Amino acid sequence: MRLTRSLRLLALAGLAFACANPVATASPPASAPTPTARAPVPVQPIASLPSGTQGFPWWNDTVFYQIFVRSFYDSDGDGIGDFNGLSARLDYLNDGDLNTTTDLGVTGLWLMPIHPSPSYHGYDVTDYYAVNPQYGTLDDFKRLLAEAHKRGIRVIIDWVLNHTSSQHPWFQAAQNPASPFYDWYVWSKTPGGSPGWHPSQNGQFYYGFFWSEMPDLNYTNPSVIKEMERATQFWLKEVGVDGFRLDAAKYLIENVAIQNTVETHALYERFRPFYKGVNPQAMMIGEIWDSSGLVADYVQGDELDLAFDFKLAEAIIISARVEKAETVSDVLTADLELFQPGQFATFSANHDQNRVRSQVFGDLNRARSVAGLLLTAPGVPFIYYGEEIGMAGRKPDEQIRTPMQWSAEKQAGFTTGQPWISVNPDFETINAANQVSDPNALLSLYRSLIHLRNQHVALRLGEFARVSSDHAAVFASLRFTEAEIILVVINLGQQPVQDYALTLATGPLKEAQTYPLVPLLAAGHSAAPLAANAQGGFDGYQPVPELPPYSTFIFQLQPGP
Repeated sequence: MRLTRSLRLLALAGLAFACANPVATASPPASAPTPTARAPVPVQPIASLPSGTQGFPWWNDTVFYQIFVRSFYDSDGDGIGDFNGLSARLDYLNDGDLNTTTDLGVTGLWLMPIHPSPSYHGYDVTDYYAVNPQYGTLDDFKRLLAEAHKRGIRVIIDWVLNHTSSQHPWFQAAQNPASPFYDWYVWSKTPGGSPGWHPSQNGQFYYGFFWSEMPDLNYTNPSVIKEMERATQFWLKEVGVDGFRLDAAKYLIENVAIQNTVETHALYERFRPFYKGVNPQAMMIGEIWDSSGLVADYVQGDELDLAFDFKLAEAIIISARVEKAETVSDVLTADLELFQPGQFATFSANHDQNRVRSQVFGDLNRARSVAGLLLTAPGVPFIYYGEEIGMAGRKPDEQIRTPMQWSAEKQAGFTTGQPWISVNPDFETINAANQVSDPNALLSLYRSLIHLRNQHVALRLGEFARVSSDHAAVFASLRFTEAEIILVVINLGQQPVQDYALTLATGPLKEAQTYPLVPLLAAGHSAAPLAANAQGGFDGYQPVPELPPYSTFIFQLQPGP
């Protein structure tokens, strides 16, 4: 059931009342310091854009790259990736030069947890005002941030608000019921009926949805809200990050239900004016692993800015795996009715899922299909590190977070020491150095797709029209703005396709006008002109005689004379 705004407002009023009338909660102690063809129509390159295009926020002009710092690049030989290592590899991601295409072209980074933590993954934080010393110092992080910004790359960090580490000083103090920190967590004298309750040394039980070492914070306590706002301000204002990825975003306040509660929504409505007040350009994206309708509830304009579309990610993988376009076309069409224009994040896999290549039978060709579907779709795309070269990995989680495979050298070029976890055994063949100069490599396809997206407003912000095909393996769409129209055609199959025709019953084209097509990504192919029908669409159109196996074609439509 979709939540109504009136229910949210009632919950928000309750939270506001609690904040104004705290019950048996002492003031918290001071926290850490606040800190050949006709040339394509020219389009504005992304690096010269202001904070947003055509009224859209900046993230709609951004392609994000997700990085596990521990596994990206080690600068000091201790086997653990670090901030200085990431700084040293920024030119691989984006060299800041609009005239080069040898970099990947990403314009945003999402860094998985960078805070101190007893766990390798960092999702149990012990200090919200510091960085993991294994990754470097806060000054190292600030230099990384400055170098990224110099290249036009914005940086968001993982923000673990739902729970802390059981080793956090707050939770250690909370063991004493007389401590002001006791009410910062959720306690019971009995274990209740939920597996989320864990025994404490004080004889009571505390709630930790994910794990006994991750006790949930109590967001009905105004002191907790105030402290987390203070920490948010520190990172936005004092450090200068561009936003946050909210881990476990749907679990903040539990009642009878565990997830997606009215109170959780109300908390985000309360939180939004705060962080926008600190930095109006700050971006907050939520991890809500759920149905698209429930995810869309979080991005209706008064809560989060973006949320990940897990159903679309699943559909992209399914269509690439079975080599049929129907699933991804259906989900994309449906989800566009749920979200505000462009305000959802697309991806193919992340740190909690098997890597793309491992989900598509180890087939690099199917991985090419995934790249084409992801980077031509509406929304804000996120790419998990290593997907652009076809890294493999299956759970357990450590095996989908292995070191980046830079080269065929010892330890995949990740470190001169012993890596924190063994590199994938296929690193001698699957690595960035092997692909960087190969025009047919997966890396080259990702670079081409990202640079095209950066250069063409229709691919970033354009509306989406589903183009029907009479061949099951062919996915096609029209992306369009008032200034530009682009046709995308992808053959998801292992066989060349000749017997296909594309149809768009109604569309944005001018009635009865003929449009020459400029190939933007077409492997040297030229395209037949497209004749619009009386409804602004087209009928039975075939841009090229044959679509090679696993090929992605992108054409720009130009007005005729």
